[in-house]
Amino acid sequence: MDILADILLAAGALGAGLYCHILSGRLKRFNTLEHGMGGAIAVLSQQVDEMTRALEQARGAAIGSSDRLSELVDRAEAAGARIDLLLSSLHDLPDADENARRVRFVRRRREMEAAE
Repeated sequence: MDILADILLAAGALGAGLYCHILSGRLKRFNTLEHGMGGAIAVLSQQVDEMTRALEQARGAAIGSSDRLSELVDRAEAAGARIDLLLSSLHDLPDADENARRVRFVRRRREMEAAE
């Protein structure tokens, strides 16, 4: 009986060893960088890094554009205020018939005598 138990124990150990060897081969193929999951993970990791860099560049460009746009909006608002001021000052100008009359300046003799 002891011999039979030893034979069964040896067969079980050989079976477990063969099973571990097969699992080891499958795991190596699973993790290879060229064809297995390891390769897919490496490619995805590289793509994530590239997308992160592209996102940072886009964020920098957006911030620059936003600043430039804010500056242009401020300039446009200032120009609009100046235009409003100019238009309101046009309303204060006299009409064309009032401009037709000429204003005359007359010197008085007293000023001329004092100047001499």
